[in-house]
Amino acid sequence: MNQPDGARTALVFAEYHLFQIKDPEGALSDDVHRTDNGLVSALGGNIEVLTGIHTGNVEVTVELHTQRPDPVGDWEEIAEISCHSPSGEMLVTPLMDDPADLPSLAFQGPGSYRLRVHATGRGLAIDGSSVRGVVEAYLIQSWPAAHQDALLLKATDAYGRHVRARPAKPTIMIDYEDDQTRQERDILRRSYRNDYS
Repeated sequence: MNQPDGARTALVFAEYHLFQIKDPEGALSDDVHRTDNGLVSALGGNIEVLTGIHTGNVEVTVELHTQRPDPVGDWEEIAEISCHSPSGEMLVTPLMDDPADLPSLAFQGPGSYRLRVHATGRGLAIDGSSVRGVVEAYLIQSWPAAHQDALLLKATDAYGRHVRARPAKPTIMIDYEDDQTRQERDILRRSYRNDYS
């Protein structure tokens, strides 16, 4: 049986209905079209996981597998997506902050991986409605695998249904920031948080 290695859970801060999976050294995907499955997409070189809550903490568990794991029950939404890590550091991260205290999803170094994202509770605090505590949970399973098309394996939550029903937005192409712009943005972000280290 394929047992998870290094399974760990942490709180991740969601902003604008999402958190990301990034590689600090480059794009995880060259797919510029959003995968409209209502849960996970490749956009602008990153993987985005869509949350019900607009702004707030969600619970994320990461499991690392050497081969495709068996499906896990009791989740409302389950989707898979492929990506390629150029550096071997594929990290769960808030939109505008440092990575979460979770292991790299590219645990065997640079290369191609398959991610299976599970979600539950996305309809309980949409847009930050008055629910106390963390109500959304995510499980991200990662294993080395060649590229495959994105799959939606389970789709039962109302929030995902709402996202899938929206008309597709046109793709807007922008150039990636140069190093100086990225450094300036980082300095401004750190000064806003009074983090001068």
